[in-house]
Amino acid sequence: MFNSTSWPKPVPDAQVLAATPVDARHHKTPKPIAQQTEAAGVPIRSIGVSHRERIAAHLLALEPQDRYLRFGYVASDEQIHRYVDQLDFDRDELFGIFNRKLELIAMAHLAFSGDPNCINCAEFGVSVSKSARGRGYGRCLFERAVMHARNEGVNLLFIHALSENNAMLKIARQAGAVVKRDGSESEAHVHLPPADFDSRMTELFQEHVALTDYHLKAQVKQFWAVLAPLQELRQGVRSAHSRFRN
Repeated sequence: MFNSTSWPKPVPDAQVLAATPVDARHHKTPKPIAQQTEAAGVPIRSIGVSHRERIAAHLLALEPQDRYLRFGYVASDEQIHRYVDQLDFDRDELFGIFNRKLELIAMAHLAFSGDPNCINCAEFGVSVSKSARGRGYGRCLFERAVMHARNEGVNLLFIHALSENNAMLKIARQAGAVVKRDGSESEAHVHLPPADFDSRMTELFQEHVALTDYHLKAQVKQFWAVLAPLQELRQGVRSAHSRFRN
């Protein structure tokens, strides 16, 4: 695992990725990432410093078991705040899925290695809110992160998940990783193909769609925020008229 100080040791879907090298002869070619993500169709956008509070709210809402899966231990509120405060948005990339209320319901952290001996490596972490489970968001975020990692020149995506995290291990295996179990933890890595014209154009298109979706949700939320006081005023007027008639 990378020698990083920007996050507690994570594990996907509440999950993360990191591993010891696996013999290259076990390498399997990942399925076409662009095709998988397009099929999913869920808008996933990059998130930055302005979303730090939403990231904290999302992680703090995780139940103890989910925190255990995400970080490898039951992180306290204080530890989660420290993790969020230490996020390096200049070095790493974070992705999010938002609901209609602009609440962050699923997020992924793609951490790039700072080790000069592993400059083309990255580590992945993801968490999904309880209310959003069973929709394939963890897989979608994984595929989105893989797309970006490829385009940034990453050729090894490391995976480190608790052995009981069946959902993440399934995603890793389907991506072509060979999983090695070591007690309560499992390790794997995925070889990524180099970027090409299709991967770069697909990422640009997906980010554009996700940003458009986010802005539309923001406009709808603002509209209802303006309309709510008017509805309350109308209701008050109707109530007054009703009392007057009686």
